[in-house]
Amino acid sequence: MLVKDWKEFLIPYEQAVEELKVKFKSIRKQYRSKSEYSPIEFVTGRVKEISSILEKAKKLDIPLNRISEEMEDIAGIRIMCQFVEDIYKVVQIIHQRDGKDLRIVYEKDYVKNKKESGYRSYHIIIKYPLQTTEGEVEILAEIQIRTLAMNFWATAEHSLNYKYKQSIPENIKERLKKSAELAFLLDQEMSAIKEEIIEAQKMFEIKSSIISDILDNIITLYSLGKVSESTDLQDKFNKLLEDGDMAELKALLDESNEKVQFCRLNLFQLD
Repeated sequence: MLVKDWKEFLIPYEQAVEELKVKFKSIRKQYRSKSEYSPIEFVTGRVKEISSILEKAKKLDIPLNRISEEMEDIAGIRIMCQFVEDIYKVVQIIHQRDGKDLRIVYEKDYVKNKKESGYRSYHIIIKYPLQTTEGEVEILAEIQIRTLAMNFWATAEHSLNYKYKQSIPENIKERLKKSAELAFLLDQEMSAIKEEIIEAQKMFEIKSSIISDILDNIITLYSLGKVSESTDLQDKFNKLLEDGDMAELKALLDESNEKVQFCRLNLFQLD
């Protein structure tokens, strides 16, 4: 197959990766828009390089004319979660879509059933329908769901496998296994204080939103020609930014909202 033909062959896979990324990012956004905790932390995706496809085809003895039917991870989506429990929530979300915009072929739970190397992740192989210029086509894609700690470990293992050409020295293998257990222990510890972490993150998001709204109001007042009011709010804001609590920031936001509303009302009456 020529390079030109490979590029054409991979177009549907590239399209699938982009569509799936958008869909899962949209799910995350929907949770956030309702001020709910999202089990999806972030989403990445990739299409295998031609060299990787050829290498894997040779390793698994897959004929070139059977690659689209037998190679399951040419298109890959990775969904990162904060906590182990979130992995199974995402799995549930994917199951709810089964038969609608994707079809689940099979799945492997390497979280509960880790690989010998220590690798943990949840894999779902799907068939994903695509609309192309030649009509609908269905391609295989792999969705990997894992925690941030699992992903850090898997990335390190992947790099070492590349360096040692899949033959990592035994002493490093043992250290990798130990580090995999430590990574999972970290996940378990984080799960034990999950509610505290989520509450802290929510408070941070609320505070960030309040600060952003106050700054917007300060800029609005300045643009409306209310320089002294804008400067006064800026001074109050600077003091609160260092030592103020959430209640004081909320009070300043209410004050700034009232001033902006009053100024706009006056401008409307003058018009």
